[in-house]
Amino acid sequence: MAYVITQPPVASVEVAGTSDRFPVRRIFCVGRNYAAHAREMGRDPDREPPFFFTKPADAVVDTGATVPYPPETNNFHYEAELVVAIGNGGRNIAEKDSLSHVWGYAVGNDLTRRDLQLDAREKGRPWDWGKAFDRSAVIGPVHAVEQVGHPAEGAIRLTVNGEVKQDADLTDLIWSVPEIISILSHSIELQPGDLIMTGTPAGVGALVEGDTCVVTIEGIGSIETKIGPRE
Repeated sequence: MAYVITQPPVASVEVAGTSDRFPVRRIFCVGRNYAAHAREMGRDPDREPPFFFTKPADAVVDTGATVPYPPETNNFHYEAELVVAIGNGGRNIAEKDSLSHVWGYAVGNDLTRRDLQLDAREKGRPWDWGKAFDRSAVIGPVHAVEQVGHPAEGAIRLTVNGEVKQDADLTDLIWSVPEIISILSHSIELQPGDLIMTGTPAGVGALVEGDTCVVTIEGIGSIETKIGPRE
């Protein structure tokens, strides 16, 4: 069989400690999964069940890359996140079995065109233009479970030009990793290569050209992104 156009390259992220890559199939993102962030976005975390949006696989960017300031926005935001890498797929996964489907964990930054996202939200439209644009998912090296275990606690922080902007703990997650995996798997069949960005703490804010953004999760590591000139 031959393809009628050039086959796109496989989207992938680094694997910690090796020259290997983790192939990315899909990226699922959990909305408003820290109570303080839900409140700063004008929502009540005690009344809303988890919801999800997606990013295309080829939105991934490695740590150390320069991300151009994206088009059509004047309010470009950072969001520090724990990322779960699925190694063993499944459907209708029980919460008690969820962690057996995880290959590893990474540090992520869910870059967001906030003005486009909020405009879509107010009009009842999908968030794609605010969330699923080119180079919108900075994801660091994936650390195998054998190396880092299953992090359920530990500091998650983000700095911009050395100034702390987000500072929370993984224990602040409203929906835990096992719960997220189980809930997702009851709507879609998870597959090896799927990534889950588990939500961001309070303190989201704007990035501008020339900024350096660093996300750190205790026990997993750090990623760094520089913001380049507007596209």
